[in-house]
Amino acid sequence: MNHTKTVIITGASSGVGLWAAKALADRSADSGGWHVVMACRDLAKAEAAAREVGIADDRRTLLHLDLGDLDSVRGFVEGWRGLGRGLDALVLNAAVYMPRLEAPLRSPQGYELAVATNYLGHFLLANLLLGDLEAADAPRLVTLGTVTANSEEFGGKVPIPAPADLGDLQGLAAGFLAPVAMINGKAFKPGKAYKDSKLALMMMSRELHARFHEGTGIVFSTLYPGCVADTPLFRHAPAAFQRIFPWFQKNITKGYVSQPLSGERVAMVVADDGFTRSGVHWSWGNRQKAGAEAFAQPLSAKAENAARSARLWDLSLGLVGREGA
Repeated sequence: MNHTKTVIITGASSGVGLWAAKALADRSADSGGWHVVMACRDLAKAEAAAREVGIADDRRTLLHLDLGDLDSVRGFVEGWRGLGRGLDALVLNAAVYMPRLEAPLRSPQGYELAVATNYLGHFLLANLLLGDLEAADAPRLVTLGTVTANSEEFGGKVPIPAPADLGDLQGLAAGFLAPVAMINGKAFKPGKAYKDSKLALMMMSRELHARFHEGTGIVFSTLYPGCVADTPLFRHAPAAFQRIFPWFQKNITKGYVSQPLSGERVAMVVADDGFTRSGVHWSWGNRQKAGAEAFAQPLSAKAENAARSARLWDLSLGLVGREGA
C-alpha cells in the first residue's frame, strides 16, 4: 500500500483549486492517496467549500495565505513547516482578475495587485518551498497557465484590452512601485495585467525547469485545463459577461470545461504517471472532445525566450527580497 502524499494548493476555496483539492483527496489510499493543504485567504470560506463538495476532514488541512502580501507568504511557509509533513507537490493555482478597475490596487509592498498576487506571491512561495519538494521521492510543481497568455493560440491574440506582452520588463526594472503598474512600464490596463501575470508564471515554470530540474528531480509543468468559463475568477467581470461567456464557450467555441473536470485534470498532472516530463505545458485543446487526452503544447516565443526569462527571474528575486538567492 502506498503512503499518503501531501499537496499544497493555493486558492483552493473555489473554482479549479477547490475541485483539484477534491479530486486528489478522493483518490484511494491503494492508488497513492493525497492529503490536501488548502492555502487560502478566507479560511471560513475554504472550510465551508470543503464541506460542501465533500472533502473528508482527515484528508485536508487549511492554512491562511494571502499571496498579495509577501509577508503572508513567508508566514504561510513557517506555519506549513510547523506541521511537520513532507511535501510531494505544490500547485500554483490562485489568481485575481479585476478587469473593471480604473486605477491599480496595490499590495502591502506597493506592487500592482494582480501581478503581486498571481505572479510575485507564487514566485516567492515556489522559491521558499523548493527544498521541501526536493526531499520528496517524486516531487512536482504544477502551475496553472491560461490560453490568454499564449500568443500562439487564438485566445492569446484577442486584443481586448491587449495581448500579454512583458516588453523588456521595464516596469519591474524600475522597481514596480507607483506610478508604475505594468510589467512593461506602460499605461495600466487591468485585463492585460492579469494576462501578463500568467505569462510571467509560465515563464517562471520554464525557468524553474532550466535551473533546478536536473539537480533536484522536481518535475515542473504548466497546464491549461480548458475554458472554465463559470469559475469565480470572473466574479469581478460585468454581469452580462458572466452570463454570456459560459454560453459562448459551450455552444460556439466548444471550449467549455466544468469546474469538476478542470480539477480532475489538475489532479492528473499532479499525480498520474503520464505527466512526469518536466518543462512541459499540458493542454486538452481549445475545442473539447469526449475522451480527449492531454498533449504537450508549445508556448509562444515570448514564453520560450530564455534570456528574457532569466532576466525576469533576477528582477523578481529583487522584488520579493531574495536578491542573490
